[in-house]
Amino acid sequence: MVQVIVTEGVLEGERVDNHYGGSFYSFKGIPYAQPPLGNLRFKAPQPPLPWKGIRSAKEFGSICYQKDFESQTKTTGSEDCLFLNVYTPELKPQNPLPVMFFIHGGGFYSGSGNDDMYGPEFLIRQGVILVTINYRLEVLGFLCLDTEEVPGNAGMKDQVAALQWVNKNISNFGGDPNNITIFGESAGGASVGYHLVSPLTKGLFQRAICQSGITTCWWAKVFEPRLRALALARQLGYNAEKDGEDLYEFFKSQPVEKLAGVKVPLFYSEQHRASFELYFGIVSEKQFGNNEYFFHGNIFDYLKNGIHEGVQVITGYTADDGVLLHVFDKDGKMLEQANELDTFFTPRHIALNCSLKEQIEAGHKIKKFLMCNEDIDTDCERLSRFQTTEMFLYGIIKWMKICSQRNKTYLYKFTCKSERNAAVRLMGLEAVTQGKEVACHLDDLFYIFNSKILDAKVDMDSKTFQMIDNVTKLWTNFAKYGNPTPDDSLGVKWNPYTLDKEEYLDIGNDLQTGSAPDRDEFLFWESIFKEFTPEYVDKVY
Repeated sequence: MVQVIVTEGVLEGERVDNHYGGSFYSFKGIPYAQPPLGNLRFKAPQPPLPWKGIRSAKEFGSICYQKDFESQTKTTGSEDCLFLNVYTPELKPQNPLPVMFFIHGGGFYSGSGNDDMYGPEFLIRQGVILVTINYRLEVLGFLCLDTEEVPGNAGMKDQVAALQWVNKNISNFGGDPNNITIFGESAGGASVGYHLVSPLTKGLFQRAICQSGITTCWWAKVFEPRLRALALARQLGYNAEKDGEDLYEFFKSQPVEKLAGVKVPLFYSEQHRASFELYFGIVSEKQFGNNEYFFHGNIFDYLKNGIHEGVQVITGYTADDGVLLHVFDKDGKMLEQANELDTFFTPRHIALNCSLKEQIEAGHKIKKFLMCNEDIDTDCERLSRFQTTEMFLYGIIKWMKICSQRNKTYLYKFTCKSERNAAVRLMGLEAVTQGKEVACHLDDLFYIFNSKILDAKVDMDSKTFQMIDNVTKLWTNFAKYGNPTPDDSLGVKWNPYTLDKEEYLDIGNDLQTGSAPDRDEFLFWESIFKEFTPEYVDKVY
């Protein structure tokens, strides 16, 4: 029997043989908060309750109720979903082990911490503990009524509660509570970025890795969250003349089936543009007396004042992050809109702050820069490049330029290509890439985690496994030492990013250093913002 005592009682896990060497101990489905049911729906998580006897930790807990990411039709999960999983190579090591705490992506409306995507076998062999979590998603996790009862960010407060639980209990699994690295991808990366500034998480972790998502990506924060809540309420039959308290009771009374996979556009382009839209996610909370808020204010004000002092950060993006955006083009309208409407290319910040004439002008300049006055036709490569820059690259490099001035930060660009690059295949996007190998959004995850959905073992003597070994060593070296290349064992020295040298690591089939990745795209994008919304640039530098 494999048992561990935690604050709430005794857990029984299991020892698992690792196909990639050795074994590890697995503890699944650990509750880190009370089930957010009934009157706790939409509320900040409450501390978990103790149990009597021995609780089995051999099966995953329920994931948050959600609609399937790709089909948007099937539903799965439960409201009772606040569980985490702990995987450790040793329960009683000679010295406490570094802890890596992972936050999954999925646009704040899908995903979980389970091993269909996030199996521990690759990371665990590098001598770290891995923790993965579930948190509330979409309406259940991010409804915001701008009231004391429902201020928003419940899903982010779930993440905080899980991190607090880990700080209290991880030593019982052989972990070091004073050496915790939080990391996440996409919406998980943006989540990590907000933990870097939230007053609720200061001191709970020492390092952070943000993959293909950061606070300065436009989609990381929701526009007009209360108006979205009202729009959803009207969809569900609510009389908009009622007061706020009735609105809260109305949402509490709704069956969970009506709160997943919802679409609540607030303006015409959100409703008709063939691209990604985020309806529920992180918000700036209104302040109510002594209530603790996760985030309040303007992210650029936080960044100018500095992220949490002393925390070291890795952040970066995949070379072709934007390819995945084609999965949202269900009706095949994206190419048509990009060809016919200059405003398809208008950056979201400009679309929300400039006149229609300026939106058209900005979109036209971007289209001319990217498309060289040619129609896109059936070749989506340049369109995907636009989406990579607009959704990820610009915001990530902008964040680096601000935060590298106070904290030690490392920048990467992920370019690995092998059979592990499975996102295009899994999402049915082969027609978009037309047979060209790409490093798509999500593809980096398959080199960090042993994802069961791939249903394939990797030959440990292969070039593919060498890439897996490289990536997991970079990540775990950073978790152990705050330096991804503390020695010359990887054959490369990854230096921190600075404003003058702009150094970064190309994480590809081989590891190569360079400077100022995608400089032309970034500078062009910066020039567009300087022309149309100069305060957006001047506010930062």
